[in-house]
Amino acid sequence: MTGSEQSADTPSEPTHIVGIGASAGGLIALEQFFKQVPLKTGLCFVVIQHLPADHKSMMVELLARHTELPIFIIEENMTAEPDCVYLIPPGKNVKIFHNKFLLSNPDDPYRQLNLPIDIFFESLADDQEKKSIAVILSGTGSDGTRGIRHIKEKFGIAIAQQLETAQFQGMPQSAVETGIVDFILPPEKMVQQILSYIRHPFIQKETSQPLIIADETGLTRIFSLLREHHLVDFTFYKQATVLRRIERRMTINQIHELQDYIRFLESYPKEITTLYNELLIGVTSFFRDIEAFNFLRENVLPDLFKENKDREIRFWVEGCSSGEEAYSLAILAHECMETLGLKVKIKVFASDVDKRAILSASTGQYPESITADLTPKQLTKYFYRRESYYQISRQIREMVVFAQHNILKDPPFTKIDLVSCRNLLIYLQPVLQKRALEKFNFALNPGGTLFLGSSESIGEMNVYFDSLNHKWKIFRSKGRRTPVIGSQDRYVPYQYEHTPVRRQYKDSNSLSNEKIQNSLLEVLAQRYVELTILVNEENEILHVLGNTERFLRFPAGKPVNNIFKVLVKEMVVPITAGLHKVFKDKEPVKYSNIHIQGDNSVTTAKMEIHPMFKNPGNQIFAVIFIENVKKHTSDSKKTPIKEIDIHVEKRIERLENELQFTRESLQTTIEELETSNEELGATNEELMASNEELQSTNEELQSVNEELYTVNAEYQGKNIELIEIKNDFENLFNSLQLPVMFLDENLEIRQLTPQLSKIFRVSEKDIGRPVNHLIHHFINVDLVAVFEQVVKKERPIEQEICNNRNEYYLMRAFPYQISSDFSSGVVVIFIDISQRKKDEKKLQHLAAVVMDSNDAIVEQDFDGNILAWNKGAEKIYGYTEKEALTMNIGKLIPEELSGSAQVYIRSVQEGKEPDIQKTKRITKGGERIDIALKATRLEDEFGNPVAVVTTERDVTGLPEECIF
Repeated sequence: MTGSEQSADTPSEPTHIVGIGASAGGLIALEQFFKQVPLKTGLCFVVIQHLPADHKSMMVELLARHTELPIFIIEENMTAEPDCVYLIPPGKNVKIFHNKFLLSNPDDPYRQLNLPIDIFFESLADDQEKKSIAVILSGTGSDGTRGIRHIKEKFGIAIAQQLETAQFQGMPQSAVETGIVDFILPPEKMVQQILSYIRHPFIQKETSQPLIIADETGLTRIFSLLREHHLVDFTFYKQATVLRRIERRMTINQIHELQDYIRFLESYPKEITTLYNELLIGVTSFFRDIEAFNFLRENVLPDLFKENKDREIRFWVEGCSSGEEAYSLAILAHECMETLGLKVKIKVFASDVDKRAILSASTGQYPESITADLTPKQLTKYFYRRESYYQISRQIREMVVFAQHNILKDPPFTKIDLVSCRNLLIYLQPVLQKRALEKFNFALNPGGTLFLGSSESIGEMNVYFDSLNHKWKIFRSKGRRTPVIGSQDRYVPYQYEHTPVRRQYKDSNSLSNEKIQNSLLEVLAQRYVELTILVNEENEILHVLGNTERFLRFPAGKPVNNIFKVLVKEMVVPITAGLHKVFKDKEPVKYSNIHIQGDNSVTTAKMEIHPMFKNPGNQIFAVIFIENVKKHTSDSKKTPIKEIDIHVEKRIERLENELQFTRESLQTTIEELETSNEELGATNEELMASNEELQSTNEELQSVNEELYTVNAEYQGKNIELIEIKNDFENLFNSLQLPVMFLDENLEIRQLTPQLSKIFRVSEKDIGRPVNHLIHHFINVDLVAVFEQVVKKERPIEQEICNNRNEYYLMRAFPYQISSDFSSGVVVIFIDISQRKKDEKKLQHLAAVVMDSNDAIVEQDFDGNILAWNKGAEKIYGYTEKEALTMNIGKLIPEELSGSAQVYIRSVQEGKEPDIQKTKRITKGGERIDIALKATRLEDEFGNPVAVVTTERDVTGLPEECIF
């Protein structure tokens, strides 16, 4: 069977693809895992290991003993099929694209560390999305940690091996420490959990739409619990994302009904935190989208630094997650300054609503997988290697201030030169996106830069920004203030307790013209009218439905859409009054008996005007319904016109003159009112400008206060760290009980331990004295010269020294490192090795005795291979040491005695102490001699037998009483 063959009842594509990352110690875990895999699951398993190119893998044969599933070594363009196991070839990286495997060589010169598990997991997340499952088994390092973040972002699940069951805990521990692993299980329990997961109704549904959307009350309760515990309102986050995250948690906890999940949340607050963390999963990395950072390096930062070199440059990274984006900008700024030869003060404010993310980011510790995102130069210059992780350097860490901050509720930072908010807006609905962008616009200095994610846009805010790079969504502020930035109420989400969830999600999306028209047609479907007109608050016609011949007259020339300029004169007054009332009171109005003079007839019409809302509390429209009631013919034959009395005619003429005068007076009054209104408007604008300035000042004061609070909190944290470090330092040296001395760059004593008084006559009062003032009794050593050599060459020196009391010490002198490439001073440790020296002399004496003994002393392993051979053995048997070390002891034993010899050695191996045995041996010359033999078992440090030592004496011709 090949990788492309399958049975007729097997689905063409796997239901899910399980990526399994394993390294050192992973073979046992893989065997335990695949022992539990049934034959028909619909799953596809892909095993990714760390294998060098010259490695001949036996994994196929080894796994075949524990599973009946077909196993294949991955080949280029091979299709992933269900109920199969695929193994990575040695020396290759694997990606999956459209369900096909693609192979590549790990030949990137900028990568110091190849991470095949991360590479596969990231491609698996992009290709399979919610059908991806990541499993991390035993291994060293942190490969796979970054990959599971991508898996989780695409709604897949992540499983890590239980640390107690892992032979090497590095990889599973690194995954667990991210806090996003769904299950932590021993390998033998993982398969059952995966099968339970994929059989859940939410996973087996055919549609990608969420199934729980109908239960609005339940969702409102969940949002309330989240806000109650974590002070974050998720009501206006993207509907589909929030619902899918909730469905995932229900699936993982094997809960089928939303009400049951709500009760579960209320009973287990830890699940509320887990759901909260799930909703805030952020995938980031150092220099994500390197082309975008290069654009900033070449086109934005140089001008910014040159034009503002005398003041502090301020960056703001909103939604910083675990901190990579903030540190990347700090590193980029530092590199740019070095290139330009400038020294500019830079402060990066990094904020996130997730307190857990802020605490993680502030430590500046990252797994080995960051080597895939950084150049070797950046890694060496800006990071320190600490055990299994990398620590950000002090110079970069001090440029960044981390703070917990909710962009939707808290005031923004101010006087910012660059705002970075990447892949946060895509999780918000448009109403919240606009609020966030308004805050960014307020925070930015005129000409400041806005840096968004590649999938985001500024939408209606384009009047406030110019595009610098359309592909990477980099914009420049025009310096125009948004007039509502000071309104605190604007940033408070609608109270979802009083608004159904379904309506919130729909109303928060901007309705397109097509949707407005569809809504209008739905109203018209319920009633027939001759003419329908849709207008906005600016009296602009948006849509017309029906016959306009009798009611609208479109003038020649440039098209106009103001309704008052196209109405017939008889309709102007009622529509003007009606629209005014509708827009003011937001209530419908009705008019009847409207007479419209035509060429040969008079038409009587009735009209209704109804308000139509776009968003609650936002823009409204008006719908005008006009309907003919009667039509009067002007034919003189059918309707003769009676002559009007002369007095009546004069009365009408006088009334018309009065009406004309009244109209002229009214027009004059209107003009005066308009003038007064303009003056009041100007005054109002001045007051609004003053109010905006006061609000802006208040916002700035709030931001400054928040910054001071943040800086103070950091200082308090640093103070606590210093106290803890000091306590750790004191406890460490008190527990070590070693003489230790710290010297500064002038070789003056900075610190010492009490045990140093055994070597020098010193106490804490001697701190600050030059080391050459100390008196010591060491022979043939110049300590000061040794310390000076350490300072000069910045390399450690280790030396055994002895004093006049015949006491031996191992002196270790190290440079005192204050950064990766700079040291200042010396650390000196003295270790008492007097007893070791005595033991060495004894051993040397014993070795001489053993080697010069006339008896043969032979060491052998339990298979009979000779491990040691002294001079006595050479004399007795005739074999030199070189010859003997290639032999087996069986060569010296007569064939008829080999069985008894093995029994004797086995009894020694089992811990018995047999008596002296008299036996025979064969010399190199073939002579059979009598031997008296005594065997002793050698053990390792744990008491396990490792070898046997025999003492053998030639007793040929000697009486029994002379043996030993």
